[in-house]
Amino acid sequence: MKEDFIFHVLNDQYSKLLEFAERCPVDARNKVPDGFNNTIIWHLGHVLVSTELHILYLSGNAQEMTLPAEYMVYFGYGTKPSDWQDEPPQWEVLIDQLIAQPLQLRKWLHEKIEQPVKENFFKAETIGDLVVSTALHASYHVGNVAAMLKALK
Repeated sequence: MKEDFIFHVLNDQYSKLLEFAERCPVDARNKVPDGFNNTIIWHLGHVLVSTELHILYLSGNAQEMTLPAEYMVYFGYGTKPSDWQDEPPQWEVLIDQLIAQPLQLRKWLHEKIEQPVKENFFKAETIGDLVVSTALHASYHVGNVAAMLKALK
């Protein structure tokens, strides 16, 4: 029951992010609106990268990480599109990964949410705590994408 709730919280944020991504016009995906530092595509990729880092690395399940290493260059903490040397992953690839990631996490972490994790900046004590903290982080990016869509109209 607790596991269902915890993953529901994460799935809810991913669903909202995907809903806003669906509303994003093609020509707005790589624009940085006034008052913002990043693009909508950056926010999508950042949610993917930060989720893997927060949940899998901090829980000791780094062997399950699946995103290509170059995603850190594009979407890691402190990155921004103006620094990119190459084209980031295609929009459709990111969308597919956003659809798949919560399902993969649930599969890998099934019946592990009570396991303790290493000391971390979230102050999370268990894998379940990491999932909830990561969902809160994702909600911040959902809010940014929503605001960016309004600013780009």
